Amino acid sequence: MNEAQLNLAAGALQVSLVPDTGGSVASVSWCRPAGRVDLMRPMSGEARGRRDATGAAMFPMVPFANRICGNRFAFEGRTHRFQPNVPGEPMSLHGTGWQSAWTVARATSTDAELVLDRVEPKEPFSYSASERFVLRPDRLIITIRVINRGECAMPFGFGLHPWWILESNMTLKFRSTHFWLEGPEYIATDRIIVPHELDFSQAQSLPRTWRNNCYSGWDGRAEVGFPNSGIGLLIEADSAFRHLMLYSDPDKSVICLEPQTHASGALNRLDRNDEDDLGIVVLRPGEAIEGTVTFTPYELGDVG
Repeated sequence: MNEAQLNLAAGALQVSLVPDTGGSVASVSWCRPAGRVDLMRPMSGEARGRRDATGAAMFPMVPFANRICGNRFAFEGRTHRFQPNVPGEPMSLHGTGWQSAWTVARATSTDAELVLDRVEPKEPFSYSASERFVLRPDRLIITIRVINRGECAMPFGFGLHPWWILESNMTLKFRSTHFWLEGPEYIATDRIIVPHELDFSQAQSLPRTWRNNCYSGWDGRAEVGFPNSGIGLLIEADSAFRHLMLYSDPDKSVICLEPQTHASGALNRLDRNDEDDLGIVVLRPGEAIEGTVTFTPYELGDVG
């Protein structure tokens, strides 16, 4: 079953899904007594018309997140090669799920399951993926599951890529143990202890400069505050997600905080997976991995 747009509602929360556009979320809104507010950047009509997942409120990253350096990585004696998949971007980015049309496997007024079978002999990854959306009156719960459909073991990962419009007094709060420096062509280089000026363990205003950095050793909890609206959004992820990507581009007036299973650039560091806790999971044929992220809006002052 294919749907152009799928709408869910529970209590004061409303979610719109666009399965044919990368299995993306088009909007998440909260109808408060003070009025309706968008909890993520809503998808524009233009982006919807182009089926452009980068214009969505949120899209899935599968079977990996971030960039693959040099468009290749080696694993168990084989070199896997990729093609650039974004105009103007030299390296393959965020896998293939976000550029694929997903199918609605099941849907009610409050929950839905989207599925994708991506078995392409010429591509390094063959997999099946699902996204389960469960909307409660107070929260949105998303579970991603990936199954290796290939003929050999492969390293897998996934994540969620939400977008917000950058506001001058927005705040972030999350705890992590490490921070990855960014090198040329947006590639993560060295992992360091989180420096004081880049620490968000207490709520801090957003950076006013470019940020495209991975935080590792994340405890699975993050808060995004919107003082102008008097609300916050609590993000809670299970143990599959121990990495958080912060992307902030003042020139584009957007910010992203992306829960993901593995560190940025992890596929190019497979020989260091245990040492650095990169989060890559090797799946043999038929094996699966899944993880759940919950988004809960709140009035500022209710959660700290």
